[in-house]
Amino acid sequence: MELGILTAPLEDMDLLDVGQWAGDNGFSALEVACWPASGGEKRRYAGTSHIDVDGLSQSRGDEIKSGLAERGVSISGLGYYPNPLHAEAAHREEVIGHLMKVITAAGTMGVPVVNTFIGGDRSLNVDDNWARAIEIFNPIVAHAQASGVRLCFENCPMIFSYDEWPGGHNIAYSPKIWRRIFEQWGEAVGMNFDPSHLIWQFIDQTRFIKEFGGQMAHVHAKDVMIDHDGLYENGTMSTGMGWQIPRLCGLGDVDWSGFFSGLYRAGYDGPVIIEHEDRDFEGTEDRVKRGFLLARDVLAPYIK
Repeated sequence: MELGILTAPLEDMDLLDVGQWAGDNGFSALEVACWPASGGEKRRYAGTSHIDVDGLSQSRGDEIKSGLAERGVSISGLGYYPNPLHAEAAHREEVIGHLMKVITAAGTMGVPVVNTFIGGDRSLNVDDNWARAIEIFNPIVAHAQASGVRLCFENCPMIFSYDEWPGGHNIAYSPKIWRRIFEQWGEAVGMNFDPSHLIWQFIDQTRFIKEFGGQMAHVHAKDVMIDHDGLYENGTMSTGMGWQIPRLCGLGDVDWSGFFSGLYRAGYDGPVIIEHEDRDFEGTEDRVKRGFLLARDVLAPYIK
């Protein structure tokens, strides 16, 4: 296994500087955030462009990879997390166009994985969203295969705010949907697994890893704390809002011993990438880095 970080919260640092800091502090992999360099979607934990994938040349890709290698880190995957099933066709077209460019760039650089969301239209039920997903993603998956890239979806429901409620912005959150994903596209796609999203859905982590561990091609390490006062106040019909609190590893309710035990039993030996969404360690670059280091110290004993 390799321990690394998702670069998104360090948006004001150059990628090679992120790599230098990561290598100097015991990390060996980066998931590189690849939102459009020209701007566009800008929400919390999104919008960072550490590689401009638009027309990325082979020479530029090689330069980036060699520069990071000199600093002791590799690229675990390229990350771009939009909503390809958005209700507005123009928005769908824009983000899918960029996703295709991210996949092309990964193929050019020899990066094996592109991480993203399937997405979701919160006004549609899951089955109607799934029908749209098949139509939209068939050509995207084909492009990834042709590029030598495995397209990986994260198991995040994307429901943190009222513009995402009640249905969320990503339908790939439950075992029922994950079975459909692998039945439809098989080994052409994989899971970018984040254990925190199981906690507040009351989905058993051990059972989930046992069933889907073989399809996990990339892993996020993020914790979540259930605020029981918030749960009491809002109830489960709030779908987590007001009581699911993203935390750094070791500061929430994820069973990290069980997490790694399950991954090892499933044969997973890939990157474990810390995803930083903890408001208690934000505001300055130094605080973000301190959060990453805290999570590193919690996870490092399990990484061999």
